[in-house]
Amino acid sequence: MRPGLAFLTAAALGLAAFAGPGAAGAAETPWQPAKGASARLVTAVDGTGTLSEIPAGLHIRLEPHWKTYWRSPGDAGLPPALDWTGSENLGAATLAYPAPHRFQLFGLETYGYETEVVFPLTLPVAQPGQPQHLALAATVLVCSDICIPANFSFTLDLPAGAAAPDPAAANLIDRYANAVPGDGSAAGLTIGPVAATTAGPNGGLRIEATAREPFDAPDLFVEGAPGDAFAAPRITTSEGGRRLVAEIDRIQAAADPPVALTGSPLTLTLVDGPRSVEARATVGPAVAAAPDAAAWLSILGVALLGGLILNLMPCVLPVLSLKLLSIVGVGGRTPRWQRLGLLATAAGILASFLVLAAGAVGLKAAGASVGWGLQFQEPVFLAAMAVIVTLFGCNLLGLFEVVLPHRAMDAAARASGAGRPEKHGLAGPFLTGAFATLLATPCSAPFVGTALGFALSRGPAEIGAIFAALGLGMALPYLLIAAVPGLARLLPRPGRWMVWVKAVLGLALFGTAAWLLSVLAVQVPPAAATTVAAALAAMALVLWLRRRGGVAIQRLHTAAAMVLALAAVLLPLRFDRSDAVTPQAASTIPWARFDRAAIPGLVREGKVVFVDVTADWCLTCKVNKLLVIDRDPVAAALGEAGVAPLLADWTSPDPAIADYLAAHGRYGIPFNAVYGPGAPDGILLPELLSTEAVLDALKQARGASS
Repeated sequence: MRPGLAFLTAAALGLAAFAGPGAAGAAETPWQPAKGASARLVTAVDGTGTLSEIPAGLHIRLEPHWKTYWRSPGDAGLPPALDWTGSENLGAATLAYPAPHRFQLFGLETYGYETEVVFPLTLPVAQPGQPQHLALAATVLVCSDICIPANFSFTLDLPAGAAAPDPAAANLIDRYANAVPGDGSAAGLTIGPVAATTAGPNGGLRIEATAREPFDAPDLFVEGAPGDAFAAPRITTSEGGRRLVAEIDRIQAAADPPVALTGSPLTLTLVDGPRSVEARATVGPAVAAAPDAAAWLSILGVALLGGLILNLMPCVLPVLSLKLLSIVGVGGRTPRWQRLGLLATAAGILASFLVLAAGAVGLKAAGASVGWGLQFQEPVFLAAMAVIVTLFGCNLLGLFEVVLPHRAMDAAARASGAGRPEKHGLAGPFLTGAFATLLATPCSAPFVGTALGFALSRGPAEIGAIFAALGLGMALPYLLIAAVPGLARLLPRPGRWMVWVKAVLGLALFGTAAWLLSVLAVQVPPAAATTVAAALAAMALVLWLRRRGGVAIQRLHTAAAMVLALAAVLLPLRFDRSDAVTPQAASTIPWARFDRAAIPGLVREGKVVFVDVTADWCLTCKVNKLLVIDRDPVAAALGEAGVAPLLADWTSPDPAIADYLAAHGRYGIPFNAVYGPGAPDGILLPELLSTEAVLDALKQARGASS
């Protein structure tokens, strides 16, 4: 129910409690018949009392197969027209519209009501406490096979005195007032970002919405500029039915001049059974329409290229040692085993990407936020990865070896067709690919962000296909060497130099573990991060001492190392994340905490807003800061008067930041955007920043003031 009508009805019912004995009933007119419909004017009370407004309704009953229209009738029709001339003691009366239904006939779409409808009325009392005379001439268009204007004329007098209510009339009016779309808070509905699309010859819209409870049978009505009409929406739902994406084509006559939808104001009405929401929105920048077959191939190609480039990104540099060692490690084997090892590494990468895809699909179905690298926001994951990387480093330094049981080694050799059992199986190369993928996810490389943004806004099939293409791109170098064995001859021959390389790479992995601990130190209290680091150091020491004892001592030290590893993983659970201390890096840029709601106000003040979504686990973000953001001339530009730099730290989970990224079709970082008088909807910057790109965006956002 609209708050005003709810209050008035409650007030009227409250007054009735003190009205004393006497007749109580609504004031209403007799039913007036017309072709296809009948109507009456009814109020919730039979007097004005002390009320400043009278709750009322225009009650229309429609014959079978007849309908009447909403405020925006669609391709044909007219809304009700009311004339209150002749009324006395009446202010400016207002009429509300319950949520409409969609009707389709002969290719035309109209919006309105059938069977019965009450249009809630609010009738201000110009002089409270005085009688009110109502004179209403109403014209309502009703249609079946033909359309007929039904004309009704009502007069009704509300005397001064007690405003005695009629519960039946009040309930009738309230029932339809409850069906008037509100702000969605009570219904649990929210209309999200609205963007123009390139679909169809006249463009269209892409509208997102969310629901507290899953959608059942949603429909969406769009009201735009005069002359603009929109087709029925193509609606898809995800995240357990709680997220909706509607794609709507604009219908425009060929003779009409093409006007861009971007920047246009719209009124949106989302209806889902008995619940509804109305929102006003401004159309954001155009996005690509739903892809056809050719576009799908392009998107998959972008994902493939993004996966290939991922091998060269800064966030992957810590794991290049694992990849290099996997290639060098097969150098002394037969060509067949070389190929199998490389294929196993590629399989590990592909399998990890498919696991990530399955996780994303599951989280979306459960209604949770999904994104690229979000596992690095979890302290237990960081601690587990630090343990694994430390164990890899200890293994490279020769502190321990993992040898498969003889039966397993014999089975692997027989399965591969090799003439003799191999000491090492394919598990090592497979795990190398798997862990390389996990450690490669903190940041999104060029093209990766584009592919992921499309994938994570779609359904399970699209997510699976694009993640598979990303994995294939990252595994491509290994598949290439496996397909062309001659390339393996370019690798150096195994020798004593490998001992030194292993030592260097082992130390590099310890550096990776230190980086993971530095990210952990931001998410948990200092004592927790220090304790995890101590457990890892103790684990490495125990493994080193293990080599100096007999079989019993080795078993004891192995058990101790396993206990320390498990303790390091579980220790973060013993601490409250709210006690974490976030270090403030020294910067000449006057960063302010990110507040999405503050951006429009800053732009209206004529300021340029630079948003930097970053995280301590995002290496590409750090590279952007080191090479572009924190260096002049960009740092100087961000420190100028009239520029508002906003820092969104996503090191730890933050739903507001996740929603902001999703509104722009992004699910990974780095992410940077610039807003201003010349770009109120924002200019999105590439994942890898350049000085020229940032300065150009700042200049464009200033607009005419630059």
